[in-house]
Amino acid sequence: MGKNKLKKFADMKGFSCALEYPREELLKNGFPFKGSWNADFFKSPLPIVVELGCGKGEYTVGLAKSDPSHNYVGVDIKGARMWSGAKEVEENGIANAGFLRTEIENICSFFDEGEVEALWITFPDPQMQKVRKRLTSTRFLELYRRMLKPDGIINLKTDSPFLYEYTRRLVELNGFEVLMNTDDLYGSGLADPVSSIKTYYEQQWLSRGKKIKLISFRLPAQGELKEPQADDIPKDDYRSTKGRPEGG
Repeated sequence: MGKNKLKKFADMKGFSCALEYPREELLKNGFPFKGSWNADFFKSPLPIVVELGCGKGEYTVGLAKSDPSHNYVGVDIKGARMWSGAKEVEENGIANAGFLRTEIENICSFFDEGEVEALWITFPDPQMQKVRKRLTSTRFLELYRRMLKPDGIINLKTDSPFLYEYTRRLVELNGFEVLMNTDDLYGSGLADPVSSIKTYYEQQWLSRGKKIKLISFRLPAQGELKEPQADDIPKDDYRSTKGRPEGG
């Protein structure tokens, strides 16, 4: 491990805005802010929005800056990558943003039932071969509905035609309420200041001529979730796994 990465890990341990709880500690003591993020971490009673796979944290920071009416938590397993956003939050005293280092599969260990108002899923690996790893699959939706308020909002922002079409079919099959749906965010005229926040990786995809897709929908708290047929969805025609960031 390089010295730069070691320094970033050391910095993260000292950042008050960044939290990391190893599995052993979770099993022994639980997570102290579960159910009390606003009271004990943010110390403000604002609705909570979580970004899954936050990468460098640029979107989480951008959301917090553009919208002081919500508290934002960026989640990723890559601590060295997350360091960039955490450092900006720490140095600029951005009170409504925080970061959590964990695997998304464990997310319900950190948020109580109904504690989160909305999720952002930004530029995840589309996992074209592994439905169980797709962050908009029914497997993950079952996790999300345990932490979201009833009819909580899920926003997927992606460059991947495959993941967008898969998610669009899932939403249609399950009859979810759609709040926004576009396969060309910046060409549609639907982009607003929040959806227009551009991370480093998004700018890379745009520079390669890829259109950005956005679909936002409400997830009901109850009801059976159905997986859509995806075998006939064309696979992305560019490298979309190896080297792709986990999030924006």
